[in-house]
This record gives sequence, structure tokens and C-alpha cells, in this order.
Amino acid sequence: MQSAAEIIIGKVGAPRGLDGTLKIIPLTDFAGRFDGLTKISVGGKIFCVESVKHIGGQLFMKFAGVDSRELAKTLTNKFLTVDRENAAPLAEGEYYTFDIIGCEVFRGVERLGTVTNVLKTGSNDVFEVDGKTLIPALKSVICSIDVAAKKIFVDT
Repeated sequence: MQSAAEIIIGKVGAPRGLDGTLKIIPLTDFAGRFDGLTKISVGGKIFCVESVKHIGGQLFMKFAGVDSRELAKTLTNKFLTVDRENAAPLAEGEYYTFDIIGCEVFRGVERLGTVTNVLKTGSNDVFEVDGKTLIPALKSVICSIDVAAKKIFVDT
């Protein structure tokens, strides 16, 4: 289980070849996030990273001690996490999706619900509130976001 101090940055896919190399499905907006990693948690267990390769637009990683296809298969579908203090820095006014999910949304004093999902539409994100209300994440709609208090104020 992921602790509050960890963030998910990827998911392990299928093995590639016979040496234990694994395909990685990035779950981050930071393309180079995996480059330079020396240690990572995979399914709650810490592994030393032997190599990170980008081949044909795909990402592959090799972990120390995972030296066979059979052993690599045991890691498939597990999440890759890093400590929150190792998260990529954000610019002012940017937020991690995992910080937005769970925030309560208010219009004035009226509570509209809780953010249950953040939809990536291409032009702007959309906050899904209680699985039914959609609120565009635009400066013209979002008045303020207080991640520490888990509150978002909107003007819709």
C-alpha cells in the first residue's frame, strides 16, 4: 500500500527479454522522471536501479537482483513509487493530481462535493466532483486551491 509520503510515478508492465528488464508505464507528466534514479520502491520493496532505457518511445528498467524473466514477471502490475520529497518541483499555481483528488469544492459557503478524479482533456484539466459534476480547471473558474486544507473554491 502506498504511504502518504510516497507518490506513484509508474506501473510495471511485462518483462522484455530474458535478463529481467521490465517495461515501465509512466504515470507522471515528467518525461525524464526516471532518468538518474538509483533506487525506487516497486510494490513496497526497494530496488536499486541498474539501468533506464528509452527505446522506440517506450521506457524500460532493470533492477538489481531481478535477473530472469520469471522473477521480472512477479513485479508486473506493481506500482513504482518515490518519496514525496523526491517529487519533481512544480511552478507556482501548478498542483499534483494526487493533491487535488480528495479536495472539497466550495462555491462561496456551499459545499459542492469532493474531487474524485482529474480528467486530462488536452486544453485544460477538468475536476470531476463526486463522480457527476465537472468543473474546468481554469483561472476564470477556480478562485483558489489550498492543498494543505484540501479545499478548492470556485466561481461557476
